[in-house]
Amino acid sequence: MTQPAIAEELLAWSPDRGLTPCPAESGRLLVADSWLLRDGRVRGFDRHRERFLRACGDCGAPEPRRLVEFWQDMTAALPRTGEWFPRVELARGSLELRLLLRHAPPLGTDIRVWAAGQPDPRTVPRRKGPDLDALARVRGRASGVGADEAVLIAPSGVVLEAPTASIVWWEDDTLCMPPPRLPVLAGVTVGLVQEHAAHTGVRVAHRERSLAELDGREVWLVNALHGIRPVSAWTGRPMTAGPAVHAPEWRKWLDGILEPLPEK
Repeated sequence: MTQPAIAEELLAWSPDRGLTPCPAESGRLLVADSWLLRDGRVRGFDRHRERFLRACGDCGAPEPRRLVEFWQDMTAALPRTGEWFPRVELARGSLELRLLLRHAPPLGTDIRVWAAGQPDPRTVPRRKGPDLDALARVRGRASGVGADEAVLIAPSGVVLEAPTASIVWWEDDTLCMPPPRLPVLAGVTVGLVQEHAAHTGVRVAHRERSLAELDGREVWLVNALHGIRPVSAWTGRPMTAGPAVHAPEWRKWLDGILEPLPEK
């Protein structure tokens, strides 16, 4: 299939015209989903599709047939060369379906995290999209103190996740994460990690922990763009980052499961 020349841009979709360029907009989104695309290969593409279509359905979006048509056109338009970080969107108000084509930023192998513990600003924590601006402001504050990310906490002080990533940690040989009953996003990549743990006999436990209880442990931030990034330093409180004992092997596995995009 011949690929069109695609620049970094926002494309709006309609059943008649398919994807066409449209002006960049900064309005609030009802739904968003994004992933790393490396030379036409992606991890968990079907899972991203499932999550996006389900979230759109929850918002009273276009009928399922239209959503499937959009996804097919969007998939065909994705570049097959280079590193990209595309985002699919459902716009608030117009219920317009869009594709934002973005080049991938430099990918990190570890991460510095602000451990001050930020109150969760999200209004819809289980759906990606509506709270992107609020989460960007939290990350901006983290950047101001020399960190790459922050930690969102519940009113009880329990760790939830980061603004753009799930948080997991190791307690001895057990891979731990917050219980799903807490207001956390169902991350595609952390779901792949859980599945791999089950296949390889690694114990997984859902545990409520405060930030202080992560001191000295191997902690990962996990998302679709960077994959697995072990915390290499904490800022904002006297905490020690545990050695990344498990991370190299798991990063190698995750890098190896990129699969080609389906053809239309």
